Amino acid sequence: MTSVEPLPSLDRSTLRERALQALRSAITSGQYRPGDHLGEVELAARLGISRGTVREALRHLQQEGLVTPGRRGMLRVNTLTAKEIRGLYQVRAALEGLAVATVINSPHRDTAVKTLRSALTRLSDHDADFPQRVAADLGFHLLLCELADNPMLVESWKHLEGRIRVAIMSHDAAQLPEMMSHDRHAPIVDAIESGDVPAAVRVVEDHMAAAAELYAGV
Repeated sequence: MTSVEPLPSLDRSTLRERALQALRSAITSGQYRPGDHLGEVELAARLGISRGTVREALRHLQQEGLVTPGRRGMLRVNTLTAKEIRGLYQVRAALEGLAVATVINSPHRDTAVKTLRSALTRLSDHDADFPQRVAADLGFHLLLCELADNPMLVESWKHLEGRIRVAIMSHDAAQLPEMMSHDRHAPIVDAIESGDVPAAVRVVEDHMAAAAELYAGV
């Protein structure tokens, strides 16, 4: 009889990462909405893990900006004010404006344009559900930053990602497909291909200003 090698036991860090992934997904998919309280006891029971592991995962989500302390210290899904959302998208405009300028001045601009056009196709899937649309939208913008080949730029963008998701999830999904569409993002790629840095930066700034107007409700 062939012996079966035992599976490695899950260590504490693996459980924490799984808990973190599960909670992040629940928040960004809309299962938990902005303002919802996140109780350690309930979450530990639902995930089948210890309260300590849940606490560590929630602490990480707090650092990402997805979770914030509420009354009596209970954590809740973060809620952004209109002012915070406008500030968030101003910073995004600065980061992604730097990205398009860098890509335009790169010797690999043509390859970057092809890569971005491929990413645009994922924004044309009208059968995608809301979480898939959000993933495609943010994936496009992260890719734009990655193509600038500036690790600090990518790190800065990722630091904002939790708050970006909070801003998006604060709104009715029915309001957002147009903002996440192929046609809304194609002008960014067209502007990069044209090679006009000031024009491309303006396109990014306009894109972010429109998103801020929608998400901030101004």
